Amino acid sequence: MNFLSNYPAEVLILFFLIVTFIQSGIDKLLDWKGNVSFITEHFKNSPLKNSVPFLLAIILIIEVVAGILMIIGVYQLYTSEAKEIASFGIELSAITLIFLLIGQRLAKDYAGAMSLAVYFIISILGVYLLNS
Repeated sequence: MNFLSNYPAEVLILFFLIVTFIQSGIDKLLDWKGNVSFITEHFKNSPLKNSVPFLLAIILIIEVVAGILMIIGVYQLYTSEAKEIASFGIELSAITLIFLLIGQRLAKDYAGAMSLAVYFIISILGVYLLNS
């Protein structure tokens, strides 16, 4: 067995996204009021301004589920070389990033939207590698 399994690129991408999404979820849980306040201000001139707590809760749930699926996926890659759960976790993370992109565009935060592209590219690379 190799240090990073037989799928080193996939495992590294999964670790990167696990850290990203689990940390983001933990931050939202530990500072819910601060996050709601910050994001409400960020979206004050957008159609989403009255839905921030609800939408943030949806993003939180999807981030945590994606992170957990990716953790399970890494374990499965090591133990049985099964890719399905890891792939589903990365696909869910990519969908989350699309949701975040839509929000950034509606808030007219084009720099913020652009910064999401890096994460999205990494997610798509992970989807590609896990499905090839």
